[in-house]
Amino acid sequence: SFLITPTGAIAARYDKIHMFDVDIGGGESFRESDGYRPGDTVVLADTPWGGLGMTICYDLRFPGLFRTLGQAGARVITVPAAFAPSTGAAHWQVLLRARAIETGCFILAPAQCGDHSASTGKARQTYGHSLAVGPWGDVLADAGTAPGVTLVDLDLSEVEAARAKIPSVSQDRFAAS
Repeated sequence: SFLITPTGAIAARYDKIHMFDVDIGGGESFRESDGYRPGDTVVLADTPWGGLGMTICYDLRFPGLFRTLGQAGARVITVPAAFAPSTGAAHWQVLLRARAIETGCFILAPAQCGDHSASTGKARQTYGHSLAVGPWGDVLADAGTAPGVTLVDLDLSEVEAARAKIPSVSQDRFAAS
């Protein structure tokens, strides 16, 4: 994942830490580690509006990564993804909302949707539903299942307000030192 500045420069780069190596059932299995090496660095990018935490897809299932980003000062965390329809319908929204609540951050999750041909490997479908979630866990935008552009205004003061109400990010007794 790349964070690109308005001038086109690369401000930050994140290599996905958690590889999607699973057997979902019903003939659905994935082995990302067959073609990719996992990253090993948590990335918190400095932006004009504050810390931006970077994650990718399957990282969503590892709350410790999100907690680390929240404790490091992230106000917004991105989760670009290509969830399978079966896991997307069951887990996508609830996991994104949980990560927002646990960190007191905005979660921005652009997601691939639709059918993808075998020309780029195995033919597959993706769930879609790009989401923007507020630090209190409220869904601010759901882009549905069709390609498109979704805009959302973020009031970053909501991060501090959520963290003041439920200060678990600063009260974590197992926080990394």
